[in-house]
Amino acid sequence: MAAGVRLVVLGKQGAGKGTQCVRLSHRYAVPHISTGDMLRAAVRAQTPLGIEAASLMTTGELLPDELIIRMVSERLSERDARSRGFVLDGFPRTVVQAEMLEEILNESHKLHCVVNLEVPTDEVLQRLVSRRTCVDCGGIYSTASPPIQGWTCDTCGGEVIQRPDDTAEAIMTRLQAYERETLPLIDFYSSRGLLETIDGSKAPDDVLRSTVDAVERRKREME
Repeated sequence: MAAGVRLVVLGKQGAGKGTQCVRLSHRYAVPHISTGDMLRAAVRAQTPLGIEAASLMTTGELLPDELIIRMVSERLSERDARSRGFVLDGFPRTVVQAEMLEEILNESHKLHCVVNLEVPTDEVLQRLVSRRTCVDCGGIYSTASPPIQGWTCDTCGGEVIQRPDDTAEAIMTRLQAYERETLPLIDFYSSRGLLETIDGSKAPDDVLRSTVDAVERRKREME
């Protein structure tokens, strides 16, 4: 089994974070911790956290730091994340969240690397407008690459839809929020010597290869 990793993946919405995080979690046999997936599950289950988050998610607004930090801290305390590591997808989104993550992770569990998937804004906008998502398993499709049978998921048979937050208006709100809130993380992690910027506009296999090369180099430097 491959050695574990403690990794954060950054990038605009639509930059391919979800796809790469799933692949990286398989490569290193660590949990893929997606705040978006956890929040959508909470919304479907109508948990108190889900009810609190639902109205903000549909308009593309970022959720309060304290809500996200509480959820992530609980997940990172579970055995799989403590023993082997994790791939964080969608967290941190602000410098405040990044500072809180440093407090959650002690010296023996510091991050190996922070990957920034760089994709031009016009490209991610087109990706998101055409994106379609399975309501059950979260599988990703597009108008250009739909499921084999209508809009039924190839993997689990669930309904494949356009998410309410993948409309053009909501997407622009999210991209503006990213520029305002999340872009400062690039400077934050660069100043800590953790940042690796990867060209996310390339083919997924090429993006994965470049990312693994960068992560492995960082891990060797920490040994």
